[in-house]
Amino acid sequence: MFENLQDKLNTAFRTLKGKDRISDINVAATTKEVRKALVDADVNFKIAKEITDRIKETALDRKILISVEPGQMFVKIVQEELTELMGGKAEGINIKGDPAVILIAGLQGSGKTTFSGKLAQHLKKQGRQVLLTACDVYRPAAIDQLKVLGEQIGVEVYAEPENKNAVSIAENAVAYARKSGKKIVIVDTAGRLAVDEVMMNEVADIKSTIQPTEILFVVDSMTGQDAVNTAKTFNERLNFDGVVLTKLDGDARGGAALSIRQVVEKPIKFISTGEKMEALDAFYPDRMASRILGMGDVISLVERAQQAFDEDEAKRINAKMRQNKFDFDDFLGQLQQIKKMGNVKDLIGMIPGMGNAMKDVDVDNDSFKPIEAIIQSMTKKERANPDIIDGSRKKRIANGSGTSILQVNNLIKQFEEMRKMMKKMNTMQAAGKLSKALKR
Repeated sequence: MFENLQDKLNTAFRTLKGKDRISDINVAATTKEVRKALVDADVNFKIAKEITDRIKETALDRKILISVEPGQMFVKIVQEELTELMGGKAEGINIKGDPAVILIAGLQGSGKTTFSGKLAQHLKKQGRQVLLTACDVYRPAAIDQLKVLGEQIGVEVYAEPENKNAVSIAENAVAYARKSGKKIVIVDTAGRLAVDEVMMNEVADIKSTIQPTEILFVVDSMTGQDAVNTAKTFNERLNFDGVVLTKLDGDARGGAALSIRQVVEKPIKFISTGEKMEALDAFYPDRMASRILGMGDVISLVERAQQAFDEDEAKRINAKMRQNKFDFDDFLGQLQQIKKMGNVKDLIGMIPGMGNAMKDVDVDNDSFKPIEAIIQSMTKKERANPDIIDGSRKKRIANGSGTSILQVNNLIKQFEEMRKMMKKMNTMQAAGKLSKALKR
């Protein structure tokens, strides 16, 4: 996400590296490079110029702290301006009402249906009763896709496959929600490959009929400035409440994310990466600015982990670690939990300093497949007692998993190193507790 922009901004900041003060000359050179980086990332030129003019003015006006290098201070100023450009603060969605109705709009292929499922799961995890509504009566697979997602996350889907009137389907869904006690209705509407009058009229009629409490415009972030222009057109007709950026795990230049808030004057409320239902995050401008500048986003990483990991399971694993009984079954379970958190490379990018370090490394969830295959080719006894895995067992495991004996050896070796580290940590914790007890 934003890798090209991140690289070019880092190149721009090198202009100030090693300088003992900020001057008109080095600030002008750096802001020029920052502006070029933003324009290359598909940020509107006018917006790029406005933000870099403010950065330049602030950098020259601000007194540089003695303990902070000018380069570091400049990065801080850029971070503040990027945060402000993307809205300044996070804004949630309006789910008041009986039921609250959330209307999802956008072009075909933007990821509306997948986002509808993700949002339903997000709200369900908060303990809310949600109803998904299939109002895309044109795309043949749209209703089926929403039903599959609903089944996957355990959320009911309202659909009328024989009815081709999307307005009446939406109206009937809201009435059904009231009757069945559902507190939130998410309405997935139809899209087209490009903005047309038929689509705009239909979604406007749905809005007029069901009076949604929240309208979210879903946009494919990989479409660059086209995304901004489409958002503008939709906003003129719908006056939507917020934007959802999808496919941020792709090779997008990122300009849409930086520009869209400024152009339509509506907040970005969610960002979506990948197809997994868990890969949805509330949008925080300050966190996104930090990620763009390669500073990571530990808070979002922790929030993802809290959503993915079962608390009781975490306690059980913790107890096994303390007793030095952590085995391959436990390890496999932890891998499955990590995969639920979303795209691995995206997660790595949330760790400060790791985004740049791993940018050229091909890491994805498929990287776990050989490890999973090896563990699943072990017997239950072997998983619990790796010490019994001798040469003949390794050969059988390698053949069963479609890997090599070398890969099996490497995994066992790494697993043993990890267990030694856990044992060492347990010993250190025990010693610390004993020391405290003796001092009392």
